Amino acid sequence: MIRADERVHWLRARMALPKLQLHTKILLALVAGAGVGLATHRLGLAWFAMTYIQPVGTAFVRLIGMVVVPLVFASLLVGTTSLKDVRRLGWIGVKTIVFYLCTTAIAVSLGLLLANLLRPGLGLAEQTTSKLIDEVERQNDVAEVVQAKLSIRDVLLNIIPTNPIRAFAEGQMLQIIFFALVAGVCLTLIPPERSEPAVRFFEAVNDVMVMMVHLIMKVAPFGVFALIAAVVADFGLHILLLLAKYCAVVVVGLLVHMLLVYSSALRLLAGMGAVRFFRGIRPAQLIAFSSSSSSATLPVTIECTTENLGLSRTVCSFTLPLGATINMDGTSLYQGVSAVFLAQLYGMDLSVAQQLAVVLTATLASIGTAGTPGAGIVTLAIVLSSIGVPLQGIGIIMGVERILDMCRSVVNVTGDAACAAVVAATEDRARATA
Repeated sequence: MIRADERVHWLRARMALPKLQLHTKILLALVAGAGVGLATHRLGLAWFAMTYIQPVGTAFVRLIGMVVVPLVFASLLVGTTSLKDVRRLGWIGVKTIVFYLCTTAIAVSLGLLLANLLRPGLGLAEQTTSKLIDEVERQNDVAEVVQAKLSIRDVLLNIIPTNPIRAFAEGQMLQIIFFALVAGVCLTLIPPERSEPAVRFFEAVNDVMVMMVHLIMKVAPFGVFALIAAVVADFGLHILLLLAKYCAVVVVGLLVHMLLVYSSALRLLAGMGAVRFFRGIRPAQLIAFSSSSSSATLPVTIECTTENLGLSRTVCSFTLPLGATINMDGTSLYQGVSAVFLAQLYGMDLSVAQQLAVVLTATLASIGTAGTPGAGIVTLAIVLSSIGVPLQGIGIIMGVERILDMCRSVVNVTGDAACAAVVAATEDRARATA
């Protein structure tokens, strides 16, 4: 005879729904959030989504942001000290930076090519174009906001912190990364008996931050639902219809770069299949799409690459935080398309020299771009000023900036993970032949 409590347990096991994986839950949350956002927008209840739903998404992003600074510093410092040999650290750094700069240059070149072929700036009605330009010319505040941040020299000099404590407090990621790398190198140069206590301390900090990420990810579907619902409720779908061709060119470019360039690099340089790679980093891509921030997605990216792809945590702890700051392939491609689009809208023909200036400027400016929502607008202003396109034109594309920011953040995060896979594979081959 089966006891009553055993029967109840058996029935519950039979009736229980299969446990969904995290990326499936997040994907369902994306669809549900878009549906709720569209419904509230159509019913004129956008205020409800912005007031009562958006705070949940904001809380989720703040939870992830809470662990970013200590995780970046601890993981980079521990990753640097674990390399032991300063020469090996320098070689990994060279490979990482070369990969990021090369893919960034390819991305902005691809954006320019597509924009010149498809000519998105010539597809709008003349009356609509005149109205947009007239409205933008009255909004000089857009140019004024970004005008003060146009010096690439200042961006490069600001990598060196004058006050590391202030860099931590303000979340200046480039300065934090620089300080962590210098501190890690110095720890490898002093006697082990003196450096080991500090290394063990930061290893513990890193473990605590990783565990905190695991806990935060349990509420990720709720945060994603709220973020998407708020965006759709606020903008609706008509905002895409106005500049549909421009958006299509950007999205097509992002897909081509992600599926072709990264897949080729993974196959040729890392010997990894694209299907395995994209399946492994899917949770990070979904979080990047929802939060529009490669920095906020960094903890999830580290977990995906180490747990799902089986990459070395030492390599990932070095390449991924660096990539979240200097690798902005999606943003650079977007800037190439946007520069040509606005030039066409203003009736300007960009010369070959001007377009080469776009490639160079966007590649260099991406080094100082923060991995946060909307940061690409600042570097877009740098690009536009380098070729003489009016900065007021930024206001024309501000309406779709948020949605495109979500798309290009996916490419940024994917590029970070691809670089980690390539560098890890080259390190494995180097050790095998040593």
